[in-house]
Amino acid sequence: MSKILILSNGHGEDLSGSLIAKQFLKSGYFVNALPIVGKGNHYEKEKIKIIGKTKEFSTGGIGYNSFKGRLIEIFGGEIFYLLKKLFLTYKIRKKYDYFFVVGDIVPVFFAWVCRKDFFTYLVAYSSHYEGKLKLPWPSKFFLISQKAKKIYTRDSLTADDLTNQLKKKVSFFGNPFMDKFFSRDKELKKTEFSIGLFPGSRFPEIVDNFVLILEVLEALSDFKYFQKIEFNFAIVNALSLSKIKEIFKSRRWLLLEKIEEKYFLKCQYKSLEVHIYWNNFEKILLKSRCCISMAGTAAEQAIGLGKPVIQIEGNGPQFTKSFAEAQRRLLGKYVFCASKYKNKNDKINQTIELIIKVIYLIKLNKNFLISCNENAKKRLGENNACHKMVDDINIVIKND
Repeated sequence: MSKILILSNGHGEDLSGSLIAKQFLKSGYFVNALPIVGKGNHYEKEKIKIIGKTKEFSTGGIGYNSFKGRLIEIFGGEIFYLLKKLFLTYKIRKKYDYFFVVGDIVPVFFAWVCRKDFFTYLVAYSSHYEGKLKLPWPSKFFLISQKAKKIYTRDSLTADDLTNQLKKKVSFFGNPFMDKFFSRDKELKKTEFSIGLFPGSRFPEIVDNFVLILEVLEALSDFKYFQKIEFNFAIVNALSLSKIKEIFKSRRWLLLEKIEEKYFLKCQYKSLEVHIYWNNFEKILLKSRCCISMAGTAAEQAIGLGKPVIQIEGNGPQFTKSFAEAQRRLLGKYVFCASKYKNKNDKINQTIELIIKVIYLIKLNKNFLISCNENAKKRLGENNACHKMVDDINIVIKND
């Protein structure tokens, strides 16, 4: 069987890459992974061998970052790190028959420099951003190359757009990072009205995002109705138990319960209770009726399950005002955000109004969730994306 190297560029891209790698293994291929930016934790979880040393950057990679974020990348050594990764990829290129690249122009460029036949899942780009996709130079040149065996996109609009632009077939089969949710969507009983709280995954940005969401919750505590709502934070290891306790103590929250072996905290502010979970994102998302988000992939997965999202614009370096605005264009009208505010208090008050509006729509407007689910299929696609992609690739490889 053919040997395949997965190249991915970012946390969300690693997730998709690991799921596709798992499907390749099921089909009998030999698979390794080379995460260009990040630790590659998703590959480790799926027991996919990682090539080379990994390093986490606070911004999560070059993209929708603030100017400050780009400076952090440069002075933090990310450019030199990428060059080292490129050299490593070139050095090992002959060990593999094909590359499968996930992300943006960076892994596509790696594959082109190595002169390898490659398949690509362009998860970082969408025609929903502009109406017509403007690929960064010179990625169009790389993608029209005969080395680009198959191109997959994250939505049908982009697939149609690129098919016209590149004059070659571009396919949309869904998004791999949604597959595991479709099989579990009816697993949890939704007894309580639960809201998922997603502050992101990058340190130290996650601390600022966490505090901003807490400020919104503190303001919500003035409304008796929210005593009935279950609020669940999905936290990654980057934000430690000790740091969480320190934040709560400084903000006069009451610690109700602590079960450290399960990584669970229950805290209270006035009459409002909040649950804190580490590494339990999937369960929280599945049971949530809607989400308050300052994250990338988490918001996409929520929209893909037909769950409305309330954004809170952050200071970055990743989840900035521009990133949030681009995410709304990508995911559609069921991402709600207060974007025109005078100051921080105004932003919090407008966010609360949106939360109340979304709860009202979920409970009282029957057509609202139907429209959310229609939007989910349009923006993220349906089930078995990994299986469909690998089956399509099987045909190409057999013909080769």
